[in-house]
Amino acid sequence: MIRKRIVPVALILICLLIAIFMVSRYLKPSSTNQTDYITSTVDYGPVFISVPASGIVNPENEVLLLSPASSLVSSIVQAPGRRVSKGSAILTLDPKSLIQEIDNLKDQLGVMENDLQKNRLNSRSIRVDLDYNVEVKNLKITSLKTEIQDQEQLLKVGGISPALHEQTKEELVLAEKDLQMTLEKNSIRLKQLEADEKGLQLQMDIRKKELELKQDLLNRFTVRASSDGIILGIYTSVGEKVEKDKLLAKMSDLSTFKVKATVDNSYIDFVRTGGEVYAVIDNTRLKGKIGSVTPVMKDKKIEFDVFLDYSHYQKLIPNMEVELQIITQQKDSVLRVEYGPVFNKNKYQDLFVIRTDKAVRETITTGLIGTEYVEIVAGLSPGDRIIVSDISRSRHKKEIEFKDL
Repeated sequence: MIRKRIVPVALILICLLIAIFMVSRYLKPSSTNQTDYITSTVDYGPVFISVPASGIVNPENEVLLLSPASSLVSSIVQAPGRRVSKGSAILTLDPKSLIQEIDNLKDQLGVMENDLQKNRLNSRSIRVDLDYNVEVKNLKITSLKTEIQDQEQLLKVGGISPALHEQTKEELVLAEKDLQMTLEKNSIRLKQLEADEKGLQLQMDIRKKELELKQDLLNRFTVRASSDGIILGIYTSVGEKVEKDKLLAKMSDLSTFKVKATVDNSYIDFVRTGGEVYAVIDNTRLKGKIGSVTPVMKDKKIEFDVFLDYSHYQKLIPNMEVELQIITQQKDSVLRVEYGPVFNKNKYQDLFVIRTDKAVRETITTGLIGTEYVEIVAGLSPGDRIIVSDISRSRHKKEIEFKDL
């Protein structure tokens, strides 16, 4: 009888203990270390949704090396497939005829330089003659003026006739007119001499420019790589006569790169020319845009080109495989936090915000839930730190102790 009474009482006690344990567990904050959960700090930045793709890095441009002039191919230095550095010789053209033209121009310049010197000496001689002629005429005018003054004194005392005095005055007028005419003629002659010298100088300048162009052309007879790259093809042979602008070689330009990308055909609706893409290289995200899209499907995949904004990024190398993210939706410069298991697709979400030594459960409002970040519309501020890992075991708690290690 007593045994029958004890069993119900024991059951009741056990139920009470379980209830007390559950209530205390709910009311008393649990304790956790930072390493038990993954946290993230709220900041500003872009939030985007993307679909995955992949790609291979390729040179962005091909360089066509053309013949600078008509000539014969004298040697081929590089073969297709060879990697070359900027300035490396690819092939050379025969410079004999061009060197002869350069020598002829130098001879012409020598003759012109001699003519210019002779013209300058002749000009100096003519200037001396002209100056002497003017000086003689000035002396004659000075002499006539002195003679007139003397005649005026003699005329007062009747020493000479008035007719002689008038004749001398007329001679002075004619001498002054003669001087004026001589000065004008001298000015014209000097301008002619100056024009002759300028003409010779202009001819020399033209020949010098021709010589500079020929010498520059001679340097280009050694066809060199314009940048680091790989020789894709040689389109001539030794001894062949080539005309100006004939294609001699083709090479890739390794200074800038693009990505040859592929994506599963299920994402075809997101592949549009001009669409934004991120290329992920060693945790660095390079922004780019979709270029041409191949209309033909291959192995259930769509091919397209991606042109990177930072196409000369130093870690880009040919044939390197890269991960791509095709942006389907994006917001820039919004309040955000890293995406984690704590988030679902609901607009209002409960999560734990770390406040000093506690993580307090709060309700926040989310916006765009992206691939890597979640937009925060309300409930958090920049600098807030939240738990983004799975909190299902503590979801019933109001707060939990949180110890930073």
